[in-house]
Amino acid sequence: MPITLPSDLPAFEVLSREGVMVLSEDEAKRQDIRPLRIGLLNLMPKKIQAENQFGRLIGATPLQIDLQLIRMTEHKSRNVAPEHMEAFYRPFAEVRDEKLDGLIITGAPIEHLPFQEVTYWEELREVMEWSQTHVHSTFGVCWGGMAMMWHFYGIEKHMLPHKAFGCFRHQNLAPASPYLRGFSDDCVIPVSRWTEVRQDEIDANPELSTLLGSEEVGPCLVEDPIHRALYIFNHFEYDSDTLKGEYDRDVSNGTPVNVPLNYYPDDDPSLTPQNRWRSHGHLLYGNWINAIYQTTPFDMDQIGR
Repeated sequence: MPITLPSDLPAFEVLSREGVMVLSEDEAKRQDIRPLRIGLLNLMPKKIQAENQFGRLIGATPLQIDLQLIRMTEHKSRNVAPEHMEAFYRPFAEVRDEKLDGLIITGAPIEHLPFQEVTYWEELREVMEWSQTHVHSTFGVCWGGMAMMWHFYGIEKHMLPHKAFGCFRHQNLAPASPYLRGFSDDCVIPVSRWTEVRQDEIDANPELSTLLGSEEVGPCLVEDPIHRALYIFNHFEYDSDTLKGEYDRDVSNGTPVNVPLNYYPDDDPSLTPQNRWRSHGHLLYGNWINAIYQTTPFDMDQIGR
């Protein structure tokens, strides 16, 4: 079954061209089925790119997905047209009385700031608390995952001496996890961040378990069953050229940057990078959607009770 999107959302055409099954809202209304309502709280500056990336992953399952685009109520995006935000996004203030089967909280390029200094931090704290009563399962990505771990457990994010940048091999630490069904013993995942969470601080909280981790860049995927949440600090959702775009931007701006490791063939930025993570990205998000489908109440009023 497809993912339901407004037919004039740019992601509708992009994903259709890629072969992702998409359904317009009018067509979806004619189907006698309860779709899974998945919210995307999009904190990324390049919002259309993030819509495409996450829509591609959650739209590849056999289930019908009703994707809800959500923004912080007062925060104004400077990198996307106001008309796009007005047409396709709802502020959290309009969503707080609704229930969702799943919620993705994206990353944001504000790693250098303490959480309390982020302009929308208080509202984001409200979102995270709201997820415990109104969302069946939440997926925090990169900074979004770190924010959730700080909010619920007080686990710090630590600045790195240099940016973790490239494609790194990660070990499957929990082969029996339903979220890693179909995973190989190890996999390659794109990484782009200036901060980390540390395994010993995760281990100090017995409620948490690390599912994917790397000797080079640390823990990656953490399960938090108490809060019905997953936290991932790296980027299965990235396009093949996302790291290239970041690298080219920094080079053109004169920002000191290393060539992303293990990304270009022979680490040569004149060559075309190859995508080595796409299949595992689809597996992870497909497994998450399947776990939601298996456990979420049919009556959405029962979510969070």
